[in-house]
Amino acid sequence: MKTISLLGSGWLGLPLAKHFVSKGFVVKASTRSESRLAGLRDNNTEAFLVDIDRLDDNIEGFLHTDSLVINITSKNTDGFRLLVEEIERSTIKNLIFISSTSVYVNTNKIIREDDVGSFSNSPLLAIEALFRHAVGFNTTIIRFGGLIGYSRHPGRFFKQGKVFSYPDAYVNLIHRDDCIEIISRVIEQQAWGEVFNCCADTHPTKREFYTQASKAMGATVPRFSESDEVSYKIISNQKVKAVLGYEFLHADLMALEFERDDE
Repeated sequence: MKTISLLGSGWLGLPLAKHFVSKGFVVKASTRSESRLAGLRDNNTEAFLVDIDRLDDNIEGFLHTDSLVINITSKNTDGFRLLVEEIERSTIKNLIFISSTSVYVNTNKIIREDDVGSFSNSPLLAIEALFRHAVGFNTTIIRFGGLIGYSRHPGRFFKQGKVFSYPDAYVNLIHRDDCIEIISRVIEQQAWGEVFNCCADTHPTKREFYTQASKAMGATVPRFSESDEVSYKIISNQKVKAVLGYEFLHADLMALEFERDDE
């Protein structure tokens, strides 16, 4: 039976764990909170207490696995450096590192994975490099756009009275269902050593998308600052579609249906 370890079991990680359990995997899921261990076990996973800022003996058992998915919000480069060293000493041969399209700056054009001149100063780039240059295992990097779906209703992405800048900039978002399916496809197809940009096919403007999303939940339509200046990026998802043969479950952001809070 195949074993997969998931570093991070939050909004994306826990449903991902349930997905792999349903696929017949032995799933090892980590958390930094002792109070969540019982809940992870209740979902038929082997629960581990792991904090990359304070690695201990738990990490050895957690890393005894066929594949690893790293999905945590930490930007601690030193912590990741120590984690990479632990992985190099383990039996792991393949892993997925979940990154973000925030590694790209706004260029007012379409951005693809090989557009090296489009990078920001995000610490995620240095962390990605640690995994790419590591010895003894292969890393596939998945750069997700903004995560939406379920409890992450885009109509809640702004505080009352907040003014959105660049209303005619395009959004780069992805539904959690697609995140889970793409991660699963990478492992199923053994697509290692790749970098994938992942977001929905469509890129409506902030004005279009957040107006519709706020109306869908019965909230006040957000305010937008009017300016002639435009600053945006459009993240291409063509590579992940071509390499994995993937068709997005939620390809059209404007076709998403959102429940109102009072329903």
